[in-house]
Amino acid sequence: MPYKLSATLSGHSSDVRAITSPTNSIILSASRDTTAVSWVRSSPSTPFNQASVLRAGSRFVNSVGYIHPSIDAPQGYAVTGGQDMVLNIFPLDGADKDDPTYSLVGHTANICAIHVSPQGTIISGSWDKTAKVWSQFQLQYDLQGHTEAVWAVLATDEDRFLTASADKTIRLWQQHKTVRTFQGHKDVVRGLAWMPDIGFASCSNDSEIIVWTFEGDIVYTLSGHTSFVYSLSVLHTGDVVSSGEDRSVRVWKDGECSQTIVHPATSVWAVATMPNGDIVSGSSDGVVRVFSEAEERWASAEELKAYGDQVASQALPVQQVGDVKKSDLPGPEALSEPGNKDGQVKMVRNGDLVEAHQWDGMARQWQKVGDVVDAVGSGRKQIYQGKEYDYVFDVDIKDGVPPLKLPYNANENPYTAANRFLEQNDLPLSYIDEVANFIQKNASGTTLGSNNNDYVDPFTGASRYQAQSNSASTGPSSQYMDPFTGASRYSGAPQQAFQPSSEYMDPFTGASRYSGSPQTSTPTPQAARATAIIPCVDSISFKQANVSAMQTKLYQFDEALKNEISTSSLAMYPDELEKIDEAFALLTQVTNGTKTGVPPLTGQHIEAIIPILDRWPSSQRFPVMDLSRLLAAYCAAASAAPGEREQFFACLFKASDWSTIASVRAPMPKPQETNVLLLLRTLANCFMDGTPINEGQWANQVLEALTQAPLGVFNKAQRTCYATILLNFSCAYLKIPIDSSVRSKHVELTLQVLRSEKEDQEVAYRTLVALGNMVYGAKSHRAPLDTTQSNGAKQIIAALPSTFADARIKNVASEVAQLL
Repeated sequence: MPYKLSATLSGHSSDVRAITSPTNSIILSASRDTTAVSWVRSSPSTPFNQASVLRAGSRFVNSVGYIHPSIDAPQGYAVTGGQDMVLNIFPLDGADKDDPTYSLVGHTANICAIHVSPQGTIISGSWDKTAKVWSQFQLQYDLQGHTEAVWAVLATDEDRFLTASADKTIRLWQQHKTVRTFQGHKDVVRGLAWMPDIGFASCSNDSEIIVWTFEGDIVYTLSGHTSFVYSLSVLHTGDVVSSGEDRSVRVWKDGECSQTIVHPATSVWAVATMPNGDIVSGSSDGVVRVFSEAEERWASAEELKAYGDQVASQALPVQQVGDVKKSDLPGPEALSEPGNKDGQVKMVRNGDLVEAHQWDGMARQWQKVGDVVDAVGSGRKQIYQGKEYDYVFDVDIKDGVPPLKLPYNANENPYTAANRFLEQNDLPLSYIDEVANFIQKNASGTTLGSNNNDYVDPFTGASRYQAQSNSASTGPSSQYMDPFTGASRYSGAPQQAFQPSSEYMDPFTGASRYSGSPQTSTPTPQAARATAIIPCVDSISFKQANVSAMQTKLYQFDEALKNEISTSSLAMYPDELEKIDEAFALLTQVTNGTKTGVPPLTGQHIEAIIPILDRWPSSQRFPVMDLSRLLAAYCAAASAAPGEREQFFACLFKASDWSTIASVRAPMPKPQETNVLLLLRTLANCFMDGTPINEGQWANQVLEALTQAPLGVFNKAQRTCYATILLNFSCAYLKIPIDSSVRSKHVELTLQVLRSEKEDQEVAYRTLVALGNMVYGAKSHRAPLDTTQSNGAKQIIAALPSTFADARIKNVASEVAQLL
């Protein structure tokens, strides 16, 4: 029999974010209306009624669990968690509660996940990147190791626990130690469920459900959801039930979707199953619903029809169902043909309307699920640093520099978002009005479904509300805005870039997204100067960074390695940690301009970095690579001893997997992409003005390595760094003559870039200036270029102005042509 609506429980005034149904007579729901509600029925034939409202404060409640009855609580306890960062425990005695019996304190951010074992052990997951295990209402274990928010938790027994995170991994813990890490999802992991006799299931923002063994094997994958999958549960039959952002609950039998239950809401946040096989859902329209395949528990015919009409009346954005060309669509007669599988969507033209119908495999009929309309957005939430937002804008700061990411929730005060953006990226607060106006101009809300805006989700709700007005104040409710997750499922493509006119900010120094460096000014156009561009003596550095954030990330990774049995040997040794501490102490002061008697760094500090880079996993090297970038900029003397620079660079190239660079396909794997970018920035800093490029073999070593990399594998940011290396080397060459073979390698690399670069003006410009410096320096040192390179340079220079319209390039090309 198909599942059909059994009960509709209305009582919440905002999104129902979490559900648990531990018995056939109890449902607990948690909502963004700041309450949890206990729903109870006295017998299977009587309806559910609201038994008690549990409210511990004025913050959103995002998770709920159930502790089975005991002497102290004959009807059991409800456990709630949310924005107040406290686990509140209420006895279920049929009365409304404002004061919990127990409050468990320890988390430092929103509690988004709760699970309770049959023996009453509580495990909680939080945006503070930890999970905590509580026994007898006392903290037992603190599970630290995830690098992003912990979105789901599961107690498999009293000493083994599963946690799922926005870092895309799942961890199995034995007490407080990680014993296995599961990697398979491509996006944030949102839900976990126990699978008897198999292992467990997980769901993710990548739209997939994976069934695992505890040994780490993937048994099978369930594909069918068309957007984020938020929640999982398992029926007594072993069948999986899931819910997600595609408005549906789905039932999976034998690895296939057997039924899709469409909801009249954009997001179905939570799903749970009862012992009797019924399914309970909580969604963004504030309603708890029960579905049953037992005909005696179905709602009346009138209620079923009303529910079907409500689903059919929904307005679907065209992006959610695919591109629509109305003239190519068939008429309603196409619905006489059966569907190929459950959940198949067919669009038909009915007069001037486009209707979406979905095939119900159990009922063997098409069900109208909405009218297709144009809408703002791309049909998916936007993820930034593992959190969901309405919009994630790309903000261009300067040509040749990757855009900064500006996350924004549609119901957030634009000035709050602007202030956060400026602080996180070390931009002057004087830009706050400009950024706020940019947000207001480019963030437009949209209304989906019925025109009901009563259930506005300030955390992760759907695209059902409008952006705030231009006022700097958002009213009383805004004090609890969700800094992580956002409403609509669409991207805000900025119509124009916000461009601070005088700041050249380097926005990325790795995956942790901490701030990068303001660069020294690039060579200015000839029209702005009284003298020629060539020779250009000013190198460009990648210096400034948020040292505190870098240090925190590095120590966080070290702690994660230390806490996992399989990787504990990779953690930093005490002597290495001591040297790293000293390096950060010095860099903290020099980057703040407050150096006061801190001893200079030596080769021992470089020697401490090398083995860490050598043994740490690729995905966790980037803060160490970034530390190397700053040491190269501020502490060049630390690696000045004979042979030390060569050893240091050999280690950096190895840490970025440079030996595979010739065979890797663009885009690179993300860890390698980050590490290569930081390597190139480090090299650029090493070749700053005044660097002794004629001492030892390190300069030749670096140039030789660069020849191994096909330029097509680099992204825009990497190519800009590559060009900066060439420019900085040329600035040093103006003052220091070098061996002709080393110079020849540099010139050949420069010519290769100018031959291949057809799109990015900044890359071409910096490389062209580098070539001009080399030609000028060759004349100054009375060591002219060989004929082959000189003729090659003339041909390239002649073609550049037709490739790039930039006046800077034309002016410098003219200068270099005259020098040649």
